[in-house]
Amino acid sequence: MGLWNKAKSLAEQAPPERNRYVDFLRALSILAVVVGHWLVAAPYIAADGEVVGGHLLGILPWTQWLTWGFQVMPIFFLVGGYSNGVSWASTRAKDSHYSDWFASRIQRLINPVFPVLLVWAAFAFIATQVGMARETVRMAVFLALIPVWFLAVYLLVTALAPLTYALWRKMGFRSFFLMVSAAILVDYLAVFEGVPYVDFLNFIFVWVAIHQLGYAWHDGAFRSTGHRLFFFAASLAVLLFLTLVGPYPIAMIGVPGAELSNSMPPTIALLALGMTQTGLVLALEPWGRKLLDNLSIWTATVLMNGMIMTVYLWHLTAYVLVMVAAWLARGIGLRVMPGTEEWWWSRPVWFALYIAALLPLIAIFARYERGSGAAKRETPIPRLRLVIGMIAICIGLAMTAAISIASPEGVTGVRLWVVALPFVGAALVGFGPVYRWVRG
Repeated sequence: MGLWNKAKSLAEQAPPERNRYVDFLRALSILAVVVGHWLVAAPYIAADGEVVGGHLLGILPWTQWLTWGFQVMPIFFLVGGYSNGVSWASTRAKDSHYSDWFASRIQRLINPVFPVLLVWAAFAFIATQVGMARETVRMAVFLALIPVWFLAVYLLVTALAPLTYALWRKMGFRSFFLMVSAAILVDYLAVFEGVPYVDFLNFIFVWVAIHQLGYAWHDGAFRSTGHRLFFFAASLAVLLFLTLVGPYPIAMIGVPGAELSNSMPPTIALLALGMTQTGLVLALEPWGRKLLDNLSIWTATVLMNGMIMTVYLWHLTAYVLVMVAAWLARGIGLRVMPGTEEWWWSRPVWFALYIAALLPLIAIFARYERGSGAAKRETPIPRLRLVIGMIAICIGLAMTAAISIASPEGVTGVRLWVVALPFVGAALVGFGPVYRWVRG
């Protein structure tokens, strides 16, 4: 009850002008991602005794429609736009430095990443030394660290916030449609003209577009519930056209064997989903705010937000631990074919096991979410150094998700440069303990 009482105390201290619905959506979106990951990963042991890494969306195609509800990263970017807009406007009013603002914004985002990287790097090193098959090591590390891809993109979008906020103040909704137009052009070149690699630009255009909607929300540009419902209905119509008539798949995450993914990189179909979700959650805002007047629900929201990145970063580690335990226990529970009635009925049991494995990880690592903050500076960090540091962090996190920190070659079994990049980048941007360690 100690954590609950502390969260309750913080909840009671929240200023009345705070939009609690923003915090609620942030918590809800991460929980939806966690549940979605736990549901879609469906390994099983085949008749010949081989472990098959099943994927529910490939086994049961109808479940691809469920991704319209579980792919809620757009909500996180919407909330990020709202929060970054408020924070940056306050920073400008105080005439504070961008470097201090940027370091403070990424502190809670990046600090929880360090322990998860080090733990899995240590696992990869030890497993390699004791002779575990490198492909097995790579698969375990890759699966556990999938979530970090999002942080690389979100960090970049956050770094651009002063520029995108200025565009919003100057152009309003035209800044949003500018990003939409750019995303459409990129998709046309990539999907219809086959131009290679250009689609990666939509990691910026799609997510910045949703981020702009966060500014619009805060500034009251969505004037009424009717306006928000119209935005929802129009966006849903576009989404249905793109997926049912156009070339885009129904699934809003990657499906093994599919020719086109809506998420890696993001497409205009995922953008349309984000717009649809935006219209829906904003239409529900009056109900949500009333709901959060209940102190217990608001306390639960505060509690979740206090450990939100820890839950996000460690939930697949908990999943891997449960799968390994099941395999060691002679494959108990893994001989059921995914998608069968028995498999569905067993989900609550598996989810209880995942939660049981996750709770100790939260108890151990949630402290790093609070961190020690950005190092205070009398002069701003030079812009070139800030840019280099940010790029180092983004590349390190992106490579962690793309190629894994586990190496198929070398003595250590670890891609040390991938592990090191986020630490070096954090030091360069003057972030917390890493910065102080480098300064000596």
